[in-house]
Amino acid sequence: METVQPPAIGTVSLPSPFVVSPMAGMTDTAFRRLVKRQGGCGLVVSEMVSSEGLVRGIGRTLEYAEYTEEERPVSIQIFGGDPERMAEAARVVEGMGADIVDVNMGCPVPKIAKHHAGCSLMREPRHAAAIIEAMAKAVRIPVTVKMRKGWDETDLTAPEVARRVQDAGAAAIAIHGRTAKQSYTGQADWDFVSAVAAAVQIPVFGSGDCIEPEQVVERLKGGVSGVFVGRGVLRNPWILAQARDLLEGRVPRVVTSQERGEFLLDYIDLLLHDQSQEADGFRHQAPSAAVAEPPARVLGRERWVVNKVRALCSWYTKGLDGGSHLRTRVNAAESLTHLRAIIDEFFSEDGHDGRRMPGGADE
Repeated sequence: METVQPPAIGTVSLPSPFVVSPMAGMTDTAFRRLVKRQGGCGLVVSEMVSSEGLVRGIGRTLEYAEYTEEERPVSIQIFGGDPERMAEAARVVEGMGADIVDVNMGCPVPKIAKHHAGCSLMREPRHAAAIIEAMAKAVRIPVTVKMRKGWDETDLTAPEVARRVQDAGAAAIAIHGRTAKQSYTGQADWDFVSAVAAAVQIPVFGSGDCIEPEQVVERLKGGVSGVFVGRGVLRNPWILAQARDLLEGRVPRVVTSQERGEFLLDYIDLLLHDQSQEADGFRHQAPSAAVAEPPARVLGRERWVVNKVRALCSWYTKGLDGGSHLRTRVNAAESLTHLRAIIDEFFSEDGHDGRRMPGGADE
């Protein structure tokens, strides 16, 4: 295919048109760093963060917005429905040093949508534009929007919302080719995404149903500036690197079983490292340097890491030969030691080969 120039979002130049799409509870800083290390990634976007929590400085909320220098360029995605609070949250994001602040107008989850946030903003184009205008005036970093086609098939407002947020100061848009009512059922409508891209002047990124690297590259032919990949990157963290290979005329790299196992082990190590740094903060605040971290806190941290790996493996094992068997074993892991042993055994060169099956079937 023709050479594709990596896009720019405002003043931020992306090294690749492929983006790690935000997925709540999944695309944490540890996962994003590991994907970035594989290559082909032009931008990472944080899990969605509450604007209210950012403004109030709530610790748990701030954790969702954490990132490292290794991840740059990085976008922090926020959600909320009040223009003034969203503008204030954007200033917090800018103060944290993020390259871009993104607004979630695509989340279909009722507990988000019922508070005039997420995809419910697609039903209020003028209000959506007011939020972007307030944010764009409040910060110097680019403000972007991630949206869906609309609320349902009778209310496809993405073209109007796209025009309005563009006029309000948005630097780029990402569109998932489904409605809020569809959630993740049915097929993503990439023709619709392409039509919106052709109707505005700012970069438009598409999203939806990109599970194989060939699909990611194919979507660039539809006139979009880039592609957001969510579930596909959870299944295959090398998908962006493989898509970049295809885009540049190379045979996509082959990922070995050993590399797949090492990715999970590295994920465990990064999660533990990040949690240990937080524990160091706990110890530094203790009245005596000799006070050790409580055993219950250590046990809780390990249990949290095990649960994070279980969540990732619900996606990571899809399309692997023997994937369902691995999921069952990971879900039964009783400790980090047990979990590491399971991963080592499954992905060892002498054990199961961990191949991806044609068509993405489980086995």
